[in-house]
Amino acid sequence: MEREYWQESLADPTRFAALRSEYDRDGYLIFPSVLPADKIAELRAELLPHLEQNVAGRNDFEGLRTNRVYAMLAKSPCFAELAIHPLVLAFAEADLGRECLLSACLAINIHPGETVQPWHYDDSHYRLPRPRASLGLSAFWTIDATTDDNGATEILPGSHLWPEQQIAGGNTLSTFSDRSEKSQDEDPGARPDAVKAIMPAGSLMIAKGTLWHRGGANRSAQPRLIITPQYCPGWARTLENMSLAVPPEIAVTLPERARELIGYSIHPPFMGYVDGMHPRRILPH
Repeated sequence: MEREYWQESLADPTRFAALRSEYDRDGYLIFPSVLPADKIAELRAELLPHLEQNVAGRNDFEGLRTNRVYAMLAKSPCFAELAIHPLVLAFAEADLGRECLLSACLAINIHPGETVQPWHYDDSHYRLPRPRASLGLSAFWTIDATTDDNGATEILPGSHLWPEQQIAGGNTLSTFSDRSEKSQDEDPGARPDAVKAIMPAGSLMIAKGTLWHRGGANRSAQPRLIITPQYCPGWARTLENMSLAVPPEIAVTLPERARELIGYSIHPPFMGYVDGMHPRRILPH
C-alpha cells in the first residue's frame, strides 16, 4: 500500500468503511511505506541527540536494553506533524471522537540483545473489565524497518475482543520493578498465534487500545527505532501529562490540531476549561 493508496482510502468513503471493518475485526491495520525518505531522515535526525544520551529503560516493561524518548512534542515540531497525520487521525477520530486527546507520544529504540516485552494492551490503565470497547488507539511509525529478528512488534490478532484480563507472559505490577537480566530464549509468553508486524521504514500500524501486543526480542546487530503516538477519548486522563510535558511557550508554536490534542480543547459541554474559559485563551500571544 503506497502513499497514494492511503490518500485515496481516506477520500473514498466506501474504501475507508472497508478498512474500518477490517480494523474492528482484527484490532489492527498496517499501512506500508506511508512516509517519504526525507521525512524519515528528518525524524531520525531530530531524535539523534536524545538517543545518543543512551538512557536505558528502568524495568522489564521499558526494556533494560531499550531507549525511550518522552515529551516529544516539546522536542521538535516534526513530531507534532506525525501526531496529527491525517491517516492516523481519521481512525482515531472515528473510534474516539473528534475531541480525542494525545495520551502519549514516545520513541522506542530497541537495542541488540533486548528480550521480549511482556504482553500488554495500551489502555489497560483504565482498569475496566473486558471485553469492552477500546478506549485508545496506538500508532506505530517505523523509522527503521521492523523485521523478523530485530524486535518487530508482536500482536495477537482479534485479541482486542478477548475477555481475558491477563494472559501468560503478560504485564503484572511486578513487571515495573523487575530489573532482572533475562535470556532471549526465556519467553513465558510464547504463543503460536502471535504475528510479527514486519514493515519497511516509514510504515504505520494502528492498533486498538485493547489489543494484546508486545515488543519483540532484538536478535539482530542493529537497533530498531519506532515512534508511537497514542490517543484516548477527550474525557479520559492521558498517560503523559501534556500540559507539563509541553510548556505553553512551545505549545503556542504547534499547529492548532496538535494544540487541541494536547489539551487546549474542550470536550463538550465544557470539560477541560481553565478559570471558566477555553484553555487556548491562556496561551501567550
